[in-house]
Amino acid sequence: MSSVNLFAAIGRFSVRRRWLAVSFWIFMALAATTLLPTLGSVVNNDNTAFLPLSSPSVHAQTLLNPLLSSGPASGLLVAASEEGPLSRVGQASFDRIEQATGHLPYVTGVSPGLVSADGESRTANVDFSSAIAGGGKQATTTVQQIRSVADSLATPGVQVYLTGSLPEYVDQQEAGGRTANRVAIFSGIFILLLLLVAFRSTLAPFITLAPAALALAIASPVVAESTKIGIQISSLLQLLLTALVLGAGTDYGLFLIFRYRENLQRGLEPRDAIVSAVEQVGESVAFSAATVIAALLTLLFASFGLYRGVGPGLAIGIALVLLIELTFFPALLAILGRSVFWPSLPRVGGASTGRWGTIAARVSTRPVLAVIGGVALCSLLACGLFGYAPSGFNPGGAIPGSNSDDGLAVLEQHFGESALGTTDVVFQFRSPVWNDPHVLLLAEDALFSSAHFSSIDGALDASGIPISPTSVQQLHHVLGPPQSLPADEPADVDIDPVLYDAYRSTGQYITSDGRTILYKTTLQAGSPGSTAALQAIPGIRSSVAHVASLIGASVNGVAGEAAGAADVAAVSRNDIFRIAPVVLVILALILAIVLRSLFAPIYLVLSVVLSYLASLGLTVILFVDLEGQLGINFTLPFFMFVFIMALGEDYNILVMNRIREEATRSPLRVAVADALSVTGTTVTSAGLVLAGTFAVLAITTAGQIRQIGTGLAFGILLDTFVVRTLLVPSTAVLLGRWNWWPSDITPRAAADR
Repeated sequence: MSSVNLFAAIGRFSVRRRWLAVSFWIFMALAATTLLPTLGSVVNNDNTAFLPLSSPSVHAQTLLNPLLSSGPASGLLVAASEEGPLSRVGQASFDRIEQATGHLPYVTGVSPGLVSADGESRTANVDFSSAIAGGGKQATTTVQQIRSVADSLATPGVQVYLTGSLPEYVDQQEAGGRTANRVAIFSGIFILLLLLVAFRSTLAPFITLAPAALALAIASPVVAESTKIGIQISSLLQLLLTALVLGAGTDYGLFLIFRYRENLQRGLEPRDAIVSAVEQVGESVAFSAATVIAALLTLLFASFGLYRGVGPGLAIGIALVLLIELTFFPALLAILGRSVFWPSLPRVGGASTGRWGTIAARVSTRPVLAVIGGVALCSLLACGLFGYAPSGFNPGGAIPGSNSDDGLAVLEQHFGESALGTTDVVFQFRSPVWNDPHVLLLAEDALFSSAHFSSIDGALDASGIPISPTSVQQLHHVLGPPQSLPADEPADVDIDPVLYDAYRSTGQYITSDGRTILYKTTLQAGSPGSTAALQAIPGIRSSVAHVASLIGASVNGVAGEAAGAADVAAVSRNDIFRIAPVVLVILALILAIVLRSLFAPIYLVLSVVLSYLASLGLTVILFVDLEGQLGINFTLPFFMFVFIMALGEDYNILVMNRIREEATRSPLRVAVADALSVTGTTVTSAGLVLAGTFAVLAITTAGQIRQIGTGLAFGILLDTFVVRTLLVPSTAVLLGRWNWWPSDITPRAAADR
């Protein structure tokens, strides 16, 4: 069975079994939303969790594991007095909060933390069960219970917050769900308003959006369920899925409904017009979806786990969109008939060429000028790439205004910037440093002399009271490893209590075997989440390696947020260079199959590459040159490449298939003008819809998501109004019959060269 006959059969089935098709998909949506988990409940927002095990920061973190007291999920209770130092009553209420927290399900332990120098703040460490380390409903419930206990037991004038890795994670999940809902609502409103203008109809916009909304309702829980087979989900996927499914789903619906209206204007009866529309456009829709799915699945070859999760997750969404658009949407159109377009019902012979026919005609008469103009514009915008630099993670990590963010603000106010996150420097030796602890002082002095660090905390000042290397050696000989010592000095030990506590505190920075030592540092470059810190990491690692050589350490490493961000940026950069050629080859092969040509795929792929470079350059100009940001999020070039290449070819397939169809009955110049006159409105509307959904993503979010949404919106607009209007039709005219080589259209079409 040929592809044309296949899509005609799909169209006939959907029309004849219209009530069955509509009922089936509605049932699937209800079942998915009822029986499967929500997407927000399985989100993991820790970018470093997606790094390969060979990354330097991951290796350094592994070296530090013996010195980490907290498990994979931890929290920090933070109390702050509004009336000076914490009173005895305030201290007692915090003790009760600690005790009550320790008895809650999924809390494995609560231990005393620190008291600030001004006496106005106090902390306690909370460890959670690994069963809730990944977030979800139980994690959310546990965090809410602790915060409820804190609110109920805290005395007046004392505020208690719960921050730390797991509480921040829970707040991020809740905020991600709210943001995804806002994106869906505002995208839906934007799409409806745009379609109202395009159709001048009351019902058509809602009917066109309905399949995309249905696909999103099913895709979100299905993608969430996919975590059970190892797919990792981030909030980035959650937001991109909303924008992509609504945007691409509406685009495919537009391809079908515009062809349906065109068939009605040619005199076909509604049901025949629907079947014909699926037959004529179904192949374009299917191959368009195939290009997106294929491009997304190439992300499985990425080293960065975030990409490996985003790719399959979004591919699932597009596959569902395709199935629903080819079955549910024709069935819905068959039920409603001509009334879809009320009050401006299609009239036989009512189609007009309009402004797109005029533009296409002008392009076809001056193709060289159009190509030069399009290439020049894109090249000029691409010059913005000279200002490109990668940026760090969003500073802080907590959601602004959340309970965990308020807790971080208290920590910074009373304990200093180092309380928000340190950069850890680790050294490992072949023999224990207990034998020669002077190396501890040598390493600290050498690190300070590198000028990368504004503060360094190590074993020799772990308790705030300095201890000499000689004392460390002597006390280790008498007392043994500091980790085995009780909090209270034993009665049979005759050592100054201050010295005893100072030595016991060295256990935070030296492993019991004495072979691994840690220094907690703050960076001269600034916050660990800043772009400046990320950019400083290569120099820091070089200095640490030099110190390691100086002190005789066999292994060294740098861990923490800044180091993780630098590794993510490096892995992301390597991934784009490795995966980009694969994406280009796959897209070219798909285009060659659908267009039955070897020449057309070459310039079609190159045209979208040009629009990608232009849109990325424009994004750099906006955020770096105009807004003054220090860099562009490291994921942006990668995601823009995959999305713009895949989505841009959607429109290439639709336009070139229509040019090929028209070229079978008209000379090529006429075929180009005729094809653009009938597809122009479709492509323009589809491009505006898709760009609009990404623009909504940019407007309703901040940080890296805003940059990604903006960049993708720029890319789609450039592809719609420059590539599709100037470059593709003019290049098609210049190539003439070579567009279709080695296939043959007709002598009449081929004669126009």
